[in-house]
Amino acid sequence: MVPGVSANASASSAGSSRPAAPTTLVIEIGGSVLKAMLLDSAGRPASERLRVVTPAVPTPEALLSELDGLRRLLTNFDRASVGFPGVVKCGATFGAVHLHPLWAKGFPLQEELEKRWKKPVRVSNDTELAGYDVMRGRGVELVLTLGDSLGSALFTDGHLCPGLNLGRHPWHKRSMSYEDCLGHQGLDRFGQARWNEFLAAAIQQTAALFNWDRLYLGGGNASKIVFTPGRNVSILPSETGLLGGVMLWRDQG
Repeated sequence: MVPGVSANASASSAGSSRPAAPTTLVIEIGGSVLKAMLLDSAGRPASERLRVVTPAVPTPEALLSELDGLRRLLTNFDRASVGFPGVVKCGATFGAVHLHPLWAKGFPLQEELEKRWKKPVRVSNDTELAGYDVMRGRGVELVLTLGDSLGSALFTDGHLCPGLNLGRHPWHKRSMSYEDCLGHQGLDRFGQARWNEFLAAAIQQTAALFNWDRLYLGGGNASKIVFTPGRNVSILPSETGLLGGVMLWRDQG
């Protein structure tokens, strides 16, 4: 076992028995933890879920080194899906200043991983990956993740509407964005009670803006919700995300 990796399986049991192809390696990049597992062709877990601590200074070089370590533990896969905590366009990263500023300059993460791993790779925003996990594929579905920042993903009849970055949209009368109020900084600044008031208002506002049929609330701070969000609103479990890695390929090819 590689130092720092948490799992209930050794490297051999995690990745050596070959599930039905195509097998997908799914990785979720987080500010504190990197998660990885294999999924079979039907999107079912085909390995243990591995976890490793995100580098203290998560530059591209440092983070890629850790991803290579996870890839060496989970070897038997045909393709990879990677969820990244920031704006992703054509496999390149244009955000995630909460991770490290070097990721905001169009770093070609998808191209770099394909070069290193010699496998097809798809890189998507992490909220989009979580949405692929939970969406029902009917009507308009919105996913909001409440963490260090505010992630957002919009789906219509099971297909992603790319490019949504609701977190940076001006919202509050104090000229703050959704993220300023609902991200972790807003939680610290305003306190949990006021943060919940902001969230309740955001639910009403996004319903009027997107006319969503279902809303999903996830992320680490979803556990701090103290009110009942209402009809057609679901609070997601903290481990949501990795199982969307197969649907990402079905939608984006």
